[in-house]
Amino acid sequence: MNDVDSTSLRDLLVARVAERELGSRVSVCGWVAKRREHGEHLAFLDLRDRSGIVQAVVPGSLDVRSEYVVRVTGTVSARPEGTVNERLVTGRVELTDCEVEVLSVAEAPPFQLDERVEVDEAVRLKYRYLDLRRDSMQQNLRLRARVNAALRAAMDAQDFCEVETPLLWAPTPEGAREFVVPSRLHAGEFYVLPQSPQIAKQLLMVGGFDRYYQIARCLRDEDLRADRQFEFTQLDLEASFVSQDDIMGFVSRAVLDAAEVATGVRPERIDTMTWAEALDLYGTDKPDLRFGMVLQDLSAAFAATEVKAFAAPVVKAIRVPEGASFTRSRLDALTDQAKALGAKGLAWFRVGEDGLDSPLARFLSETEAAAISGVDGACAGDLVLVVADEHALACRVLGALRLALGAPPVSEPPYRYLWVTEFPMFEGLDDDGNPIAAHHPFTMPHPDDLELMGSDPLRVRSQAYDLVLNGWELGSGSVRIHRADIQATVFRSLGISDEEAESRFGFLMGAFKYGAPPHAGFAFGVDRLVAIFAGAETIREVIAFPKTQSGADPMTGAPKEVGARQLRDLHLRPAVKG
Repeated sequence: MNDVDSTSLRDLLVARVAERELGSRVSVCGWVAKRREHGEHLAFLDLRDRSGIVQAVVPGSLDVRSEYVVRVTGTVSARPEGTVNERLVTGRVELTDCEVEVLSVAEAPPFQLDERVEVDEAVRLKYRYLDLRRDSMQQNLRLRARVNAALRAAMDAQDFCEVETPLLWAPTPEGAREFVVPSRLHAGEFYVLPQSPQIAKQLLMVGGFDRYYQIARCLRDEDLRADRQFEFTQLDLEASFVSQDDIMGFVSRAVLDAAEVATGVRPERIDTMTWAEALDLYGTDKPDLRFGMVLQDLSAAFAATEVKAFAAPVVKAIRVPEGASFTRSRLDALTDQAKALGAKGLAWFRVGEDGLDSPLARFLSETEAAAISGVDGACAGDLVLVVADEHALACRVLGALRLALGAPPVSEPPYRYLWVTEFPMFEGLDDDGNPIAAHHPFTMPHPDDLELMGSDPLRVRSQAYDLVLNGWELGSGSVRIHRADIQATVFRSLGISDEEAESRFGFLMGAFKYGAPPHAGFAFGVDRLVAIFAGAETIREVIAFPKTQSGADPMTGAPKEVGARQLRDLHLRPAVKG
């Protein structure tokens, strides 16, 4: 007998079967997926491990149940004619004349480990260690491992150095809530868990590591959703003496290499558009390019309109293919959705062979009717939706309706990547009239807009850029501020005093005094990228041990209270629950 240690079923029965003559005696280990008795003298086992299932034929009866862990020793044999199972990788062979050794007994699992059986996600997460045995989870996490390997290989090939940055850090003003860690040795003082390695990697640039990367674990105390967890993983990189285009090139190579490994097809290119173009054409800064319904500007046609509903700075429209069949109740629901998004209303027009059908059609001038009829090549049977308002609002409302009416599932091919550039430096004003950073306060303003920093900051563009895939933002980056004078100007614009800046970022500003190279960087979410490749609608499907949308872990019961002694050691008092 030839025992084979640590051999997967696939390696044993597929990759190596050509090297082994049928009739070889082997041993394999795994879980019992199914047991079938054929009378008192013959039993069949489906034995499962990470790589597949093989059938084992056992003489006599068999005292095992599903999910028992066993070692099966048998003879590699061709399946009899008519019993080949083409659905299995191992379906042309079986193990015969088998002996079975029970390595571990198992209780009946709380749900069937069968892809054909739907199981409530809460139950799956409570028993995640069982859920991980299912084929889809095995494939997802192994896909994730291949993507990580491809990303590392791409960065190594571009001469980047992998450096691990601290998990215990000082508070930073990146916008999201941070997880706070009390210090036992320094009473009343705290660390935070990093939202990103942003400052650390900038310090690495000062330290002469001109091309840094890591597959970084990051944490944000934000509400969870399909594409967000408290803990997430990102490919994080930074480089010195480079331009925005250089960084986009580095990232594009890594992402396209990962795509090729994951899907077998290498995308031809990644398109680029500015933030202003994305908003104007798609109503969002993360456009999904897989379908049409591009926003059309009808402002010129309605410049002299006598229809009160269209008397606004901007008139925008989208065509809904074959939308003329929508019922009045559905059109009313779309109007309600537009109003909920901030629009004063929504005008709709059915396109017919004889013209437009709408309560507003008879009030339109010939020019206005022609403009609506010609939106995006509209033809009979289509629907045109129109919003008249301020530019940003009209675009945002129609962009949301476009997605609601036309977007396929985010993980559905084709995969359309897009770089979005020239984001605004600031996204509005706070209650004190100070600009609010749209990215983070270390982003370099666009060189053509520096003179607007003091007089009109909301018009300042930044040297920031996002990577979008099928309408999901994968990640973002920017050219960083490396000059102390520009950084101080940005801090003051944000209402951060010199004293506060020194207190919070003195170590960074101090480092810049000793020769900071021009540098830029990027980070994108590995979880989101793998989820799309895996065909999953939530990143929970590609994370081994995720949290629920409430932030809980049904498996461990976290978060939990800690004991009085531990609180005392951390100089904390228990909160009074009310």
